[in-house]
Amino acid sequence: MVRYIKKISQKIGMMPGAVVYVGQEREEPPVIEVISYTPGEISEKSFNRAEDCFEYRDNDELSWINVSGVHDVEMVKKICDHYGIHALIQEDIVNTGLRPKFDYHDKTAFVSLKMLIANAEGIQSEQVSIAFGEGYVLSFQEKPGDVLDPVRERIRRLATRVRFMKSDYLAYAIIDCVVDNYYAILENVAERTEDLEDSLLENSTESDLVKIHELKSELLFLRKAVWPLREVAGELERGEIDLIDADHRIYFRDLYEHVLQVIDNISVYREMVAGVLDIYLSSVSNRMNQVMKVLTVIATIFIPLSFLAGVYGMNFDTASPFNMPELGFKYGYLFFWVLVFVVGAGLLILFRRKRWL
Repeated sequence: MVRYIKKISQKIGMMPGAVVYVGQEREEPPVIEVISYTPGEISEKSFNRAEDCFEYRDNDELSWINVSGVHDVEMVKKICDHYGIHALIQEDIVNTGLRPKFDYHDKTAFVSLKMLIANAEGIQSEQVSIAFGEGYVLSFQEKPGDVLDPVRERIRRLATRVRFMKSDYLAYAIIDCVVDNYYAILENVAERTEDLEDSLLENSTESDLVKIHELKSELLFLRKAVWPLREVAGELERGEIDLIDADHRIYFRDLYEHVLQVIDNISVYREMVAGVLDIYLSSVSNRMNQVMKVLTVIATIFIPLSFLAGVYGMNFDTASPFNMPELGFKYGYLFFWVLVFVVGAGLLILFRRKRWL
């Protein structure tokens, strides 16, 4: 089962702005991908050194610098220092357990959010931090591989809106792409929930309970990842910072509505999973009731039969007129079994008429 909690206890007692990596230990070298473009031209390059991307700050192009590997704290610090990123934002970039947030320092807007990817092991979470200013967008993620290829494809095509827009629109496009992927995650959860519900209605097993708890954990994690994003989208939608053009508020308003819709869907699916759990418990209880009913019927039938067997098992002889006369019958044994059969059959008929069976 995927674990979603990341320990941050190692930062206890440190001063604000201490850039300390919090997250999974990684050894692979970080990769810097740069897409620099104008309405008519585009260039794409990859680097391994922070100094190679310094030249993109002051040129006339809009540059998207994507850093995969925030475990390399020194590289993150070099890039952020060159682009004038505040120390508190740098601290947030390397803290992969950070709650989604929005911040604004020194003409640099900062947004952090969770990028979610569904695979065979469950929902994988990765923090994406976005810092954008005049003429550049910096994005930081924990490892290579993301859901941002649609944005890259839009930039590569001529005459697309993103080629003519400023950094605020590019930042919006990146955030919107991450949020749109939440829908795919929720669709996966919904399909699994419906399949599990159909399975429970046919035949519930103990493994179904494990699947239910996995779904509950995933939805709880989704809520934790998406719920704070409502505040972030609200801050961007209000557009109270100079970097966001007034004409672009409509896009951030659309982003805000998408986030609200995702939150609503998470609430609905949490109720669905709760309903599935109720179905499972009802199924188990009903199956137990059926078993208990059968055992009760069997016990009820054998109570009078046990009484008869006990009476005729006393083996009193016929020396006294008050002893058991049936012991002297020629067909006494046969008479006993006929009596047992009649009593048992009579009880079964009675249970049928009472609709207890």
